[in-house]
Amino acid sequence: MKTSLFSSIAIKKVANYARVVGAVATFVLLAGCASGPHANPADPFEPFNRGVTRFNDTVDEAVLVPVATAYVRVLPSMVRTGVSNFFGNLGDVWSFANSVAQLKLQNSAETFMRVNVNTFFGLGGLLDVATEAGIDRHEEDFGQTLGRWGVGAGPYVVLPIFGPSTLRDTAALPVDRAGGIVSNMNDVAWRNSLSFVEAVDTRAKYLRAGRLLDDAALDKYTFTRDAFLQHRRNDVYDGNPPDDEGGK
Repeated sequence: MKTSLFSSIAIKKVANYARVVGAVATFVLLAGCASGPHANPADPFEPFNRGVTRFNDTVDEAVLVPVATAYVRVLPSMVRTGVSNFFGNLGDVWSFANSVAQLKLQNSAETFMRVNVNTFFGLGGLLDVATEAGIDRHEEDFGQTLGRWGVGAGPYVVLPIFGPSTLRDTAALPVDRAGGIVSNMNDVAWRNSLSFVEAVDTRAKYLRAGRLLDDAALDKYTFTRDAFLQHRRNDVYDGNPPDDEGGK
C-alpha cells in the first residue's frame, strides 16, 4: 500500500515537471520566432522578452507591490526578519545539495552547519544564529551547478511571472522546483500559502530598490538585463569571473 501511494505521488510529480519542461520548450520556440534581425547577441529574443517584461510589470504593480507594501506596513520588522530567515534556512538545504554537486567541499560543510545550527538553535530557522556565529551563507542553485560543469548561460530570456533568466537557468528551473522543500509538500493548502508568503516577502525586500530603478534607469529593461547577466555570471564563478566575454 505504501509503495503504491509513493509511486502515485512520484508519477504525479514527474508529470508536473514534464508539463513545466513542455512549457519551457514552447516558450523557447516562441522566443525564437520573435528574434529580430539586428538582435543583441546576449539577447536575441529581445522583442519577445520586452513583451513578457511589460506583462510581468503589470502583474507586479497590480498585485505584488500593493500586497508587499501592506506586508511591510502591517508586520513589524522583527517578524519580517523571522520570515526571511525561515525561508532562507529552507533554501540552504537545496544550496547544500548543489554545493555537493559542484564539489565545493568548504561551502558544503559550512552550509550543512548553517542548516543544523539554525534549525536546532534558531527555532526552526526563524533566527539566523549561524550568521551571528560567523558561518557564511552560500546560495547555490541547479543553474549554477550546470554552469560550474561547463554549460553556457545561453541567451537571456524573461519568463512570465518568474522574471529574468537565461536559457540554462530556464532548463534548470524544473530541477530547482523539484529540489525545493516547499514545492515538495503534499499538503496543497500549506504549499500554496507558504509559496505566496515567500513571494511577498521576497518582493517586500526590493520595494525601495524597485522605486529607485524606476526613477533612475533610462531603459529599465536594458539595465535589468545587464545587471542580471552580470550577477549570474558572478554567481557561477563565485565572484571571480574570467576576463573573456563568452563565459558562462
